[in-house]
Amino acid sequence: MKKLIALLLFPAAAWATGPQVTIYNDGFATVKETRNLQLTEGVSTVRVTDMSRQLEPDSVMLRELGKKPFGVRILEQSFVNDPLTEGLMLYQMEGQNVRFEEKRRDGTIKEHLGKVIRSGYIPGGGSEQPIIETDGAVRFSLPGQPVFEGLDPTAFLKPSLVWELAAERAGECPVEVAYVTAGMSWEATYNLVMPAEGGDTFDFSGWISLRNSTGKDFADTTVKLIAGDVQKVTRRPEYRQPLVLMGARPAPAAMPEERAFDEFHLYTLPRPVQVRNNELKQVEFLRASGVKGTRYYVYNPLVGYGYSRSANTDADYGQTASKKVGVRIEIENREDNQLGVPLPKGRMRLYRTDVDGRREFTGENQLDHLPKNEKLKLEMGSAFDLVGERKQTDFSVDTTAKRMSETIEIKLRNRKEKDAVEIRVIEPLYRSANWKISAASAEWTRFDSHTIEFRVPVPADGETVLTYTVNYSW
Repeated sequence: MKKLIALLLFPAAAWATGPQVTIYNDGFATVKETRNLQLTEGVSTVRVTDMSRQLEPDSVMLRELGKKPFGVRILEQSFVNDPLTEGLMLYQMEGQNVRFEEKRRDGTIKEHLGKVIRSGYIPGGGSEQPIIETDGAVRFSLPGQPVFEGLDPTAFLKPSLVWELAAERAGECPVEVAYVTAGMSWEATYNLVMPAEGGDTFDFSGWISLRNSTGKDFADTTVKLIAGDVQKVTRRPEYRQPLVLMGARPAPAAMPEERAFDEFHLYTLPRPVQVRNNELKQVEFLRASGVKGTRYYVYNPLVGYGYSRSANTDADYGQTASKKVGVRIEIENREDNQLGVPLPKGRMRLYRTDVDGRREFTGENQLDHLPKNEKLKLEMGSAFDLVGERKQTDFSVDTTAKRMSETIEIKLRNRKEKDAVEIRVIEPLYRSANWKISAASAEWTRFDSHTIEFRVPVPADGETVLTYTVNYSW
C-alpha cells in the first residue's frame, strides 16, 4: 500500500495573502510577496522593509495587482543590507560625544562622556579596535555600554529596498514584489526499511527538509519545491548560520502535490507553513509499503580500471588485492511496485529489521534524481562473511601476430554457516576492443561491449573457484 503525492486540500489561490516561496535544490529561492505602497502623483520615495538579507538586488521585479493601474515605474533602487545595530550607531556618531555607562563590580554605574574617534565598526562586515577619547585620555576600547539619546526615525531595523518610484496618480497601490535570494534550500531524505533475512518486501518513506538562513522569517507561506538541476551562475558563497532542528510531526493526511514543470518536477506543500530564519523544517512527502526489491552480492574488484583503446600488453595491469564483496539493492520505481513517482535526489538511509522486530541502521547512500519507471540502485557497503580473491594464472602476448591471452582465477568464499549465496562477478575486458572468451568454468553474459558478468553460486561455509581465459587481438 502506498500513500504519496495526494491532491491538495486547499487551492493555491486561497493562500495568496501570505508569501509564496519556490525553493531550489542548490541553495536559492524565488520569493513573491504582496505589499501595499503609498504613492504620490509623480515621483515618491518608498521603503519596503523586512527583506531577505541575501536578496539579489538586480533580480527584483515589481508588478501591480490592482484593477486600476497606477503606471508605477522604478526610477532608482537601493538595497540597504545594514540594519541598525550598536556598532552602526557608533559609526554614525564618529567625531561626536557619546555617553557610556560602566557597570562596576559592586553594582554601581559610572558614567563617562567620550568622543568617538573610531567606532570599530566596518560597514559591510568586519571590525577593528575602537578609539574613544574620554577623561583627557585616549583608549582603544569602549569605556562601557553606549547610551544613545534617540533613534533616527529613518533608521533601518531590517534589510530594506528603497525605491524612487514614478506614478501617474496618488493612492494605495497593491503590488507583488518578486526576487531571488540565496540562503534557502531543500533536500529529500529517504528511509528504506528491509525485512528480516530472506524477505524481499520493503517499507519506503521520504521526507522534505527545508532550510532557511536568509535572515528573514516567512509566515503562512505557500512553499513550492523544484526538483532538478537548474542552471544558475554562482554569485557568492551561500551564507549558512547554525540551524535549529524542529521536531518532526506525524504526517498530515495530505501529501505534497507533484507535477512536471518545464524540464523539472515541482512539489507543492499541501498547506501554508511557517519558515523561520535559522530553522530546519521537515515534511513527509512519500510513504509506501509492500515495495518489492532485489538484494544481491557483487564482486567487482576492478571497478575504476579503464578500458584501453589501444592494446594494453602490460601483464601487471589489473592486478588487485581487493577482497570486498559488495551488497546491492535494486527497486523498480513503478506504480505496480507501490511507487511510480519522480524521486528527487537525496540521502537514502537503510535499516534492517532484526529477529526481535526492531529496526537497526545498516548504512546510507546518495540517490540521484530518479524518474518514474526507472530502476533504483543502491550500494549497501560490503558483506562481512563473503570474500573474493582474483589473480592472473597465465598471460602471453605475441606483438607480431597482434594477439594475447590471459587466464584469470577467482576464488569466492562464503563464511555464512547456513545460507548459500549467489555472487555476481563483474569482469572488465580492458586490454583491447576485440576479445573472445575461449574457456570458462561458468556461464557468462555480456554486460556491455567490454564487460562480462558471471553469476556464481557459493555454498554455505564453502568456496567456489571461477576460471576463464580471454583472447585479445588488435
